[in-house]
Amino acid sequence: MIESLVTFLLDLPIWGVFLATFLIAYIENLFPPSPSDVLLVFIGTMVGIGVVDLTTTLIVATVGSTTGFATAYWIGRYYGRSLIERGWVPFISVDLIDRVERWFSKYHGLIIIANRFLAGTRAVISFAAGMTRLPFPRTLIYCLLSAAVWNTLMLWIGTQVGSRWREVDAFIAGYGWVVTGILAIAFGIWLWRIRKRRTEGSAAE
Repeated sequence: MIESLVTFLLDLPIWGVFLATFLIAYIENLFPPSPSDVLLVFIGTMVGIGVVDLTTTLIVATVGSTTGFATAYWIGRYYGRSLIERGWVPFISVDLIDRVERWFSKYHGLIIIANRFLAGTRAVISFAAGMTRLPFPRTLIYCLLSAAVWNTLMLWIGTQVGSRWREVDAFIAGYGWVVTGILAIAFGIWLWRIRKRRTEGSAAE
């Protein structure tokens, strides 16, 4: 599948590459799992050889990512729980949404920013952000910042690896799960320490 998409990208005119970049970044929030990261790295290789320019490509990719996030946000806001309860969103369960809602109640800004760098969370987070009715303007700003940083990184990697872009796919997948695991462990330790302090404080009283 990846090879076919790459061949398709190579045959496109410049405006077609920009349109494809937008769509690749857009659909990752709506139809996971999506090979958007590795395709963005490949587009970075096209930047590296001068097929398209970096600034325009980055803007288009970031607008696509942010627009996709916003689309999932509004779907979640207006139709979220009913879609999940009917089983029409197979990658999201009611239990998962309940957990995400609890996280959002305290750390919504941090979660939105970190979301782009974690594995398998983008569609869940954008959908859940709408379901929990997070303030849209502020949430969109967090998403825009996160997408801009991540897309810059992917395109830059593409300019550096050149024809070795295929090797990045496994690295990105592994990196995402490693970072997710580390953050989950750190978050668990942090919660444990807070509960321990509260328990010790209650015992002292």
